[in-house]
Amino acid sequence: MLRIEHVLGSRIDAALAEPLHKLEHRGGIDVVDIPAPDLARRRLLVSTRKGEELAIALPRAERLFDGAVLLLEADRAIVVRAATERWLRLEPRSISDAVELGYQVGNLHWRVRFGGEVLLVALEGRPEDYTARIENLVAARRVAVTVLDEESADSPAQADAAPGSGHGHHHHHGDH
Repeated sequence: MLRIEHVLGSRIDAALAEPLHKLEHRGGIDVVDIPAPDLARRRLLVSTRKGEELAIALPRAERLFDGAVLLLEADRAIVVRAATERWLRLEPRSISDAVELGYQVGNLHWRVRFGGEVLLVALEGRPEDYTARIENLVAARRVAVTVLDEESADSPAQADAAPGSGHGHHHHHGDH
């Protein structure tokens, strides 16, 4: 049984995002599904999707959250997945705003799905951490932002939306 005593950070933290992205391509990310009410607990016995047993024992100051990175090694990582999916609804005001938003979101490797003229970003951390990464568009009111829960997200479910099962974009990896 693997003992977890600290959260390393969020899946979207700049320092963690690139190593996780590389591991994702090699199938090195394991996910631990934790029901939303259990995220507030500091002590848990759980199993990852790949069957590894974890004994989570966090200090009082630390909390689990959707996208929390519990382990990051050269060949594998373990990431928390909250049972209820939340989405950041991004609505660009113009075509040029949509192009710039798409470019930024793609470079950040966020998990997305499309809903008509809006972009839905799966929240794997705090919403404010995401909006900070696109602050130039949000502050200039070029993109409207709303937080939705799974029931409110009105586009078809993405079959490969879970971390470690693909990440919904295509690009050349020779330059990063």
